[in-house]
Amino acid sequence: MTGFGKAGVQLPLKKITVEIKSLNSKNLDLSVRLPQPYKEKELEIRNLIAQKLERGKVECSVYIEVTGEETSATINAPIVKAYIAQMKNIIPDADATELMKMAVRMPDALKVERCELDEQEWHEIEKVLQQAIVNINDFRKQEGEKLGNDFNQRINNIKTFMHEVASYENERITNVKERLQQNLKELEVVVDETRYAQEIIYYIEKLDINEEKVRLTNHLDYFLETMQTAENSGRKLGFIAQEMGREINTMGSKSNHAEMQKLVVKMKDELEKIKEQVLNIL
Repeated sequence: MTGFGKAGVQLPLKKITVEIKSLNSKNLDLSVRLPQPYKEKELEIRNLIAQKLERGKVECSVYIEVTGEETSATINAPIVKAYIAQMKNIIPDADATELMKMAVRMPDALKVERCELDEQEWHEIEKVLQQAIVNINDFRKQEGEKLGNDFNQRINNIKTFMHEVASYENERITNVKERLQQNLKELEVVVDETRYAQEIIYYIEKLDINEEKVRLTNHLDYFLETMQTAENSGRKLGFIAQEMGREINTMGSKSNHAEMQKLVVKMKDELEKIKEQVLNIL
């Protein structure tokens, strides 16, 4: 959702510039800054932006730079003359130029006529606004491509760590059996071998992570598949990442092996980076 778009147009007497900035947000949080003559078009601008930028904290600003001999402010001559007359009564010998400088700074010395928005001018501004929206969307697409590459790399990293976990599973089971046998020897008790074998099987089954690996693999593949869909998939990717986290956490609680736990920590680290970046996806 992060992006920036800018466009402008040179009119006969002024230059119009439109800037649109976007940051992450769960919904569309839109603010519009307009010069006074364009306030009546704020609703149209909001609707146009909302159609094209569906989510994000969006700020749209329209700037006017007067480049011709045009001004909406004129000197209020009767008021200025009245000020000068009053000041002459107070300071009879005052310089006229200085009195004028003082008078034009007084309240109501300038009057500003309300400018009506010309429809042809608005038509030009609307085209600039649409171009700024195109530019920010292009920016977002470029950012999205970079994020896609990052996601692919991190998903592959998680898969690699998961495959490395498998290399320690036989060693882990052997360690569990040896530890149990050692504990029994230290207790110096007679054990029913059949019951002992059943308990070993039950205990090892509780530590088995094959189901978690299968589900995690499915989630990883589904994440990559969802990335390729044309529809907005940010929220969906967030939900998939949550499911990935559940499987990784379960693997960690079952691992009972130092090297496996280190790999689980690496998977969690990659997943946290994915979750941070998913917030930037529409």
